[in-house]
Amino acid sequence: MQACAAPPFAVAHALSCDARWRPHDLLRLHRLPRFDNEPAWVRESFERAPYAVVRRALAADGFVAIGMRGMERSQRYGTWVHLDDIETAVSPEALAVRNPLAGRNALPAFAALALAVVQREAAGGALSEFVWGPTGSTGFELATQIPTVTLSSDLDLLIRAPEKLSHDIAIQLLRSLQAIAQCAGIRVDAQLETPAGGVALTEWAAGKARVMARHARGPQLVRDPWAPAHVAA
Repeated sequence: MQACAAPPFAVAHALSCDARWRPHDLLRLHRLPRFDNEPAWVRESFERAPYAVVRRALAADGFVAIGMRGMERSQRYGTWVHLDDIETAVSPEALAVRNPLAGRNALPAFAALALAVVQREAAGGALSEFVWGPTGSTGFELATQIPTVTLSSDLDLLIRAPEKLSHDIAIQLLRSLQAIAQCAGIRVDAQLETPAGGVALTEWAAGKARVMARHARGPQLVRDPWAPAHVAA
């Protein structure tokens, strides 16, 4: 997030995340509280599409940390909503089965997503064993039905990985996504959702001694994102 609102609660009370809403879920809101340092584009964005993405941050009971996105890549704003402000929520995996707006399925990001869906449905396909879905601009457009994806947009994917993923499987998965990216002519970036937080598939597949895990408590370098200490957290 390029900027962030001050929390509407005492920082000492930010102790947890409501399990009903997970990072990258898209929330439809019926109200967005206004904050003093709020950029002008935030209101415009909310009026155009009353949606926000759940971000990785601890919150007090009754609140959810969210991110707003504008039309420009640089327009990102972290803020907070009360649970009463939320109408509905949609997960990335639910968006994987939605169709883009008429005439937009030829855009590279949507073409890449279609290839990924075909692979998921193919017996033995690298993606067939996982629960996953689009995030970023692709997920946002599928949720809101408002044109957001451009010709140069990457395809961002979230892959649920509650159980330990071997490096060999990670390499196979990465190679499969790289083939899709090459075919579509764009980047395909995948993040593994592990007990320790979000981990880049490229890092885990590379066999690094430690990988960066993005968690609500902050990013941390970990040896094993599936270690018991993370599972219990």
